[in-house]
Amino acid sequence: MKHLIKSFIPPVLIELGQKAGIFKDPNKVIIYKKNDTQDLDMYFDPEYAKILDSWGEKTTWIEIQMLLANCKGKVLDIACGSGVTMRILNKYKDLDVHGCDISDLLIKKAVSLGIAENNLKVTDATKMDYADLAFDYSYSIGSLEHFTEKGISEFIAEAARVTKYTSMHMMPTSKSGTNEGWMSTSTTIQTFHNNSDEWWMNKYKQSFREVIMLNSRWDDGISYGRWFICKK
Repeated sequence: MKHLIKSFIPPVLIELGQKAGIFKDPNKVIIYKKNDTQDLDMYFDPEYAKILDSWGEKTTWIEIQMLLANCKGKVLDIACGSGVTMRILNKYKDLDVHGCDISDLLIKKAVSLGIAENNLKVTDATKMDYADLAFDYSYSIGSLEHFTEKGISEFIAEAARVTKYTSMHMMPTSKSGTNEGWMSTSTTIQTFHNNSDEWWMNKYKQSFREVIMLNSRWDDGISYGRWFICKK
């Protein structure tokens, strides 16, 4: 079975999965007691950068276009990676889209793919190098769950600090409805939090006046995709 599953997985994913130690057993779910260390090495791996160019094209990248369709002003893509969604949103002439990421490799790739360097910044999402209320809107897609619990709170607080109106974040929540915690599985590259809707709502409500949860079309065996629309 292990070899059968691998036959359907691109070699780059297998290689990265082996680096992360998650392909030894394809059905394995590893739950860690501590979550005080975030996996960052992948963000500086050129092979990992290739995965970021396609994973959300049929789900979340369509959804962010809908969420921002009637918005105007300055927008921040937090943990923008190689800037895929920034390029998609370029068609909205009423939006001035900026992006930031902790990985200089991914930011350089974004520049090489045509995004204006002045609209990009290498900075940590938990302590962003932007002024208060610098953006009208902000968003993140598939990033926040990979932070430590302390980092999640800092990320959300920073999103609130730099955003005037609404900050939108997409991540997985557990299908079991319980807080399954900090884990990795046979189909993930990084460790992540797979916790309940309520757990995430409580995190966002610490920094935002109103939080609305929407369903995403993204889905996997243990998690639902959710958007949290956070209003100042």
